[in-house]
Amino acid sequence: MNAPFQAPALDKVRILVAGDVMLDRYWFGEVARISPEAPVPIVRVEKREARLGGAANVARNTAALGAHAGLLGIVGADEAGTEVEQLLHASGIHSYLKRDEAISTIIKLRVIGRQQQMLRIDFEEAPSDAVLRNKLMQYRALLADYDVIVLSDYAKGSLVNVSDMIAAARAENKIVMVDPKGDDFTRYAGATVLTPNKGELKRIVGSWNSEEQLTEKAQNMREALQLEALLLTRSEEGMTLYTKDDRFHIPAAAREVFDVSGAGDTVIATMAAMLGAGAGWQDAVQTANRAGGIVVGKLGTATVTREELFGG
Repeated sequence: MNAPFQAPALDKVRILVAGDVMLDRYWFGEVARISPEAPVPIVRVEKREARLGGAANVARNTAALGAHAGLLGIVGADEAGTEVEQLLHASGIHSYLKRDEAISTIIKLRVIGRQQQMLRIDFEEAPSDAVLRNKLMQYRALLADYDVIVLSDYAKGSLVNVSDMIAAARAENKIVMVDPKGDDFTRYAGATVLTPNKGELKRIVGSWNSEEQLTEKAQNMREALQLEALLLTRSEEGMTLYTKDDRFHIPAAAREVFDVSGAGDTVIATMAAMLGAGAGWQDAVQTANRAGGIVVGKLGTATVTREELFGG
């Protein structure tokens, strides 16, 4: 299907991403032997890469599509935090990062051998209360400058004030999209749309035995949380959008699945850009589905360009 909105329309969209900011580090190497110390492979590291992760990857995806992206989050006053700032600048993302002296920047270190992930090591600490309060004040001040707000929750502590953030944005008639986490979705009440995956939704509403039962559970939750829409991402089963008047399902668009890490970031970023450009729900979902199908064919947290998505 041809997209009703060509890429230039996305240039006018201003998207503010707020949430848990991370630095994704990749160590690539060869695996030639097993360690004599334990039955584990030895990876001889030959190349290192750093990429924006978490909420920063959502911002990176919006910028890759040509939208004006801003990122509000917290990093440590450390070398990794400085690298995040540098990567944001290189991607054309406006940084509103807060540096927290009390913590280290969240890092996910992935060791890749023979094109497969061998190990992931996480370094993370929750932000301090003083920095969180300061971030909330800045968030309120930034709202007027943006069309769409994306709240990217990885349950790392940056969105403890998410209810206040949603209420403030909706009071200014902003589109508010939330990638949720955890066992309590009531804190996301009043958002425009939530984008849980199957596992996240199942933790909230329980299992389902049929498509009809899933629809009933999803619609009940959407109504209870006063959402305009609920987008359920279903991996190889595609995506299903639930609105007040409709249920719209679209099959997965992936040609070949290589790496699903970060695919949800690409989907919500594309949805945000399309909705900000004035697209309807179905057009936005179809474009986001196509973007997700492209990005899972790439290694690691990757992006989709306007040219890949729209051609030309």
